[in-house]
Amino acid sequence: MAPRMASPLAPIPSDLQQKDAALQRCLQHAGPVLVAFSGGVDSSYLAFAAHRVLGSGVLAVTALSPSYPRSHREVALAVVERFGIPHRFVETDEMAQESYRANGPDRCYHCKTELFTVLGQLRDTLGYAAVAYGVNMDDTGDFHPGHRAAEEQGVLSPYLEVGLGKQEIRALSRAAHVPSAELPASACLDSRLPYGTKVTAERLAQVEEGEERLHALGFQQLRLRHHGTLARVELAPKELPRALDPAMAQRIVAAIKPLGFRFVSLDLEGYRSGALNEELTQGERDAQPPLLPITRLGPERA
Repeated sequence: MAPRMASPLAPIPSDLQQKDAALQRCLQHAGPVLVAFSGGVDSSYLAFAAHRVLGSGVLAVTALSPSYPRSHREVALAVVERFGIPHRFVETDEMAQESYRANGPDRCYHCKTELFTVLGQLRDTLGYAAVAYGVNMDDTGDFHPGHRAAEEQGVLSPYLEVGLGKQEIRALSRAAHVPSAELPASACLDSRLPYGTKVTAERLAQVEEGEERLHALGFQQLRLRHHGTLARVELAPKELPRALDPAMAQRIVAAIKPLGFRFVSLDLEGYRSGALNEELTQGERDAQPPLLPITRLGPERA
């Protein structure tokens, strides 16, 4: 299918329309492209936008890994089915790497290296020009070692190139009726394990099941942090009063404790993005290079 430019599907502010048009130009120039597609807000709109301008010249690729929740895969399938976006699953094997399982502050680097290596091989096999992923401007304010892996492998970062942040991506997603538009912020399950706690399939499964049980109790924005025998529950501040009700507190304990935890605690600071990185020293944070857009068309064209 020939590339095509598309106008916004619903009214959005003119400055955001301009950024969306710049995103389309960026993707049109990069294509044909593989999109690293988790089913989250950012990757969903990136896949949608790429499909608008490239048609069959885009392939959304979702990794099958213990660190990706089943619920994300379900949303991913809903997005591609709604818009007819070409899609496939691939296996990644970061769990085979001791550097990943050790869960140091650079864990995300090793995980993304595995993902982008697999996607790069698929890109070359299928004859695509580039791989792109959904890192956005809001990510520049946090510790983000996975971007180093993207830089090393020439993975494009279109949102950084055009200056799009999370709320802008949500607004564009709403306008386009992308099913993931209102999803809470998401991250890999391994981000629930404090640095130094070894990543195992069993611990990831405990976290995934625990978070599903908390969602079943009606909580929306949450994290279950795995501290060995202690489960620390983070909820959005507006949801804390409901959780602090004694009857609900008992329901939370009854839901989480049988998963293999001896203690269940509620974090009184509530959910906050980047909580895992609060334990990092300033030196560790400063060692990370700034997130800059990656615009070259893959390592073989650099």
